[in-house]
Amino acid sequence: MLIPEALRRHRADPVGAAWLDDLPRLVAACVDRWGLRLGDPYPGATVSFVAPAARDDGTAVVLKIQLPHRECEHEAAALAVWDGAGAVRLLDHDPTLGALVLERCTPGTHLAGRDPEVALDVLVGLLPRLWHRAGTPFRDAADEARAWAIELPARWERAGRPFERALLDAAVGTLAELVASPGPRVLVHQDLHADNVLAAEREPWLVIDPKPLAGDRELGLAPIVRSYELGHSRVAVLHRLDRLSAELGVDRGRARAWALAQTVAWAFAGDTVLPRHVDTARWLRAAG
Repeated sequence: MLIPEALRRHRADPVGAAWLDDLPRLVAACVDRWGLRLGDPYPGATVSFVAPAARDDGTAVVLKIQLPHRECEHEAAALAVWDGAGAVRLLDHDPTLGALVLERCTPGTHLAGRDPEVALDVLVGLLPRLWHRAGTPFRDAADEARAWAIELPARWERAGRPFERALLDAAVGTLAELVASPGPRVLVHQDLHADNVLAAEREPWLVIDPKPLAGDRELGLAPIVRSYELGHSRVAVLHRLDRLSAELGVDRGRARAWALAQTVAWAFAGDTVLPRHVDTARWLRAAG
């Protein structure tokens, strides 16, 4: 079975290695359970096995098998809440296999390929449609923020102190402030950037790949603010922050705080750092 190169990096982690070893069995079980004919997996998927497929009745679908990770918990539940309104439809899932059968987006081109201002227009329209009231079973953003605050210093050390301590301290301090003053909880897609929105027929654009949390609306802006595919510069980052905050009617200061904190928390890939995340975090810190 073809395993995309982007997934092979998970072999460095014991959980990832065990999942990769089991992946052929999982794929075979999914094919048998849902009567699927699989195409080649999408090469751009980095944390799940994702492949186009067809059911026995000819319905075009997508099979997604998730690498076990807390960020992926309750993806099926989030898609069920959205029920196709602005997001790809969940057709079926099997938690014992970590597998979802999803509506296939056609033509499936990424919003990242559009003009940045057009992409922001689309995202401004989509975000409020996703902000349903949220509670069980979704992980609370405050719990996630506490975990980030605990993990960050050790990750920074393991990566060889790749950026200034002041930026790390700013992120950890910001997380503490955010946890101390929680806002109303809604369902947040904490990885909603322009590559996670696909062109479709049922609606012009559909959101994919939720990493759901119950949290502030302002947290939902964070991945878009740092969406480097829409322009990676101080001016571009702050423009996205300003435009999204104004047009969605959320608190700019809190949106900046969440974007800074989550961008630092997500700035590590294993023991290496993602330079563009660090750039973005520095620009956001300076903007405070």
